Amino acid sequence: MTYQEVPVSVEKFMKIITEKCGETHANWAKNFNACFANTLLTTVKRLPDDTTFLLTGDIPAMWLRDSTAQVRPYLVLAKEDPEIKTMIRGLVERQMQFICLDPYANAFNEEANGAGHQTDNTEMNPWIWERKYEIDSLCYPVQLSYLLYKATGETEQFNETFHQAVKNILTVWEVEQKHEDSPYTFTRDTWRIEDTLPEDGKGTKVGYTGMTWSGFRPSDDACKFGYLVPSNMFAVVVLGYLEEIYSEIADDASLVKRIQALRGAIQDGIETYGKTKSQAGETIFAYEVDGRGGVSVMDDSNVPSLLSAPYLGYVSPNDETYLATRKVLLSEENPYFYKGEFARGIGSSHTPPDYIWPIALAMEGMTTDDKSEKERILNLLVDCDGGTNLMHEGFDVNNPFAYTREWFSWANMMFCELVMDYFDIRVEK
Repeated sequence: MTYQEVPVSVEKFMKIITEKCGETHANWAKNFNACFANTLLTTVKRLPDDTTFLLTGDIPAMWLRDSTAQVRPYLVLAKEDPEIKTMIRGLVERQMQFICLDPYANAFNEEANGAGHQTDNTEMNPWIWERKYEIDSLCYPVQLSYLLYKATGETEQFNETFHQAVKNILTVWEVEQKHEDSPYTFTRDTWRIEDTLPEDGKGTKVGYTGMTWSGFRPSDDACKFGYLVPSNMFAVVVLGYLEEIYSEIADDASLVKRIQALRGAIQDGIETYGKTKSQAGETIFAYEVDGRGGVSVMDDSNVPSLLSAPYLGYVSPNDETYLATRKVLLSEENPYFYKGEFARGIGSSHTPPDYIWPIALAMEGMTTDDKSEKERILNLLVDCDGGTNLMHEGFDVNNPFAYTREWFSWANMMFCELVMDYFDIRVEK
């Protein structure tokens, strides 16, 4: 079943936000209420086995990444609303089941119906919509399980499915530290080079760094170099969550040692190989490296991004290297930074030039302490919604009525989270 009406706790919360917005920011409240209700009413499906399946929006599949981000703002209600807590716990269970099925897949079908990219040259099965391997696809469900615990004290999600999924995650990340030994390959018969991997599906060559390899970015576009630094940052953070879970809740000393070793190696790899110099000569984080001298200076709209490092919990917003990196990312030194008549911000290789993403704008707002900047970005997001009261994948900086994806739940909820952040309402980390 799906939600037929907005739950009482959600209605009350929307009224609280509306009151906080007041007359000054009534337009924020209008968009917040539309976005906050839309995800529950259009994308959430409770299944007979008490698990939860979430559509990403206008694509009939569930992404491990998107589904986590889609429900994350509801965590602030989960402690007081048992139904919301159960819905989120059911999503964690479904995510972990999918990771047990195939830890290399990024998107799944509601049932084994063979939908999606079944003609891709990789190990597909009828449950899988797409099998682009992305580190963050494994990070997000761990993050959600941990944040649910922190928000509510709930521990039922740390069951046998969870334990098996965690072992699968650790194995994949360890194998992908030496990608030449990996069984994973991926090619697609397509004109779009971002949708396939070179070198017979193995990707460009990499050297050992201690970091773990990723075939694709969270945009679902192929990595240019195999070590995606922001996704490795996210891995470090969630490995810290796992260390806490298996030290304080699940009590598995041998697994803790394995987690610590992997976390240390990835962290050392970021510090040793994951930095470079900006045009101004400042030390910054690279977006991707290959351990062979290849480095890309850029950022992408999708999270994890370099811009999102403090949001993920990897660094402080005032970290010196992060601030130097941020300055580059929000400038034309980043090839995906665009500015025009109506807006400026970060876009993606996934969308046309001059299109920037509400997800990146929301992240820009949530990674600054400057309240006036948060206000500027929220006003911009509302003014550039194309008259829909909802967010989209990307929009043209010179024409906000030209946008991609009418129905994109992840972007809607990132807007909601920024509104909450402005009023100092945050998910407990």
